Amino acid sequence: MNMKHYKYTLLCLLAVALSSCLTSKKVNLLQEPDGKKIPSYVDTLSFEDYRIRIDDRLYIQVYSVDENMTKLFNNGSNASYMRQQMMSGGNTYGTNELYSYLVDENGNIQYPMIGDLPVRGKTTREVKLLLEEQLAGLVKPVGNYALMSVDVQVVNRFFSVIGAVQSARVPLIKEKVTIFEALAMVGDIANYGDHSKIRILREIEGETTIRTFDIRSKDIINSEFYYIEPNDVIYIQYMPGHSFGVDHVTTTIAVVATTISFGGFIYALVMRSINAAQRANSTNTGGN
Repeated sequence: MNMKHYKYTLLCLLAVALSSCLTSKKVNLLQEPDGKKIPSYVDTLSFEDYRIRIDDRLYIQVYSVDENMTKLFNNGSNASYMRQQMMSGGNTYGTNELYSYLVDENGNIQYPMIGDLPVRGKTTREVKLLLEEQLAGLVKPVGNYALMSVDVQVVNRFFSVIGAVQSARVPLIKEKVTIFEALAMVGDIANYGDHSKIRILREIEGETTIRTFDIRSKDIINSEFYYIEPNDVIYIQYMPGHSFGVDHVTTTIAVVATTISFGGFIYALVMRSINAAQRANSTNTGGN
């Protein structure tokens, strides 16, 4: 390799390293849309109460002044402890199966003393009111005060994150979880995760859809992408050529310097071997 080719190779390596550097434009969040690299989104923000689906599990707690009724419907369990375990995604000794009600393929749950209770498509508040109406006859009110109430929660609610993150399946511990909170729960996007093409796989009315958005845009907070829904799968792809990237200019300089040093060492070693071979050949020729 002559010096001209050697220099050309080093310049190519330097160009590749520098082109792979991260810039704030590529990774910063809440940037102002510019209509080019940072898109704007129409104000479509809306949060609707979750509507119960087939295979969901409902935790139902009955509160009553009648101790026997409370034990009957709550299996004599420690309500606050069981609720905490299930809402956090725990399933110690089959807790979720024992103390929750599965929504069957017909959209019903089997509830004691009621039988089939249609819950599919309803919110938890609507199920609460329905149960209180069904159970009202079991406890006599005192004046205008009801002596029985029901708490309904959807348990085993998760979302998943895969790709250029610490992949995980995470329990939804509250009703409203934003995309930023969801990513924070798994440690944020990796250095070379593509912030401009975040994909969400979401089930809508029984069909799986794929939605793509740029999380760098400030407009995200007013868009349909802002809130996570149960069973969402968030996918973050890597930037093209991420395996050649470096994070900082100082690292780039170090990489290039090391490459130059190593290249020079190999070049000198090869030239020394060639010169030694030429000298040996000359000696042998002279001796003959």
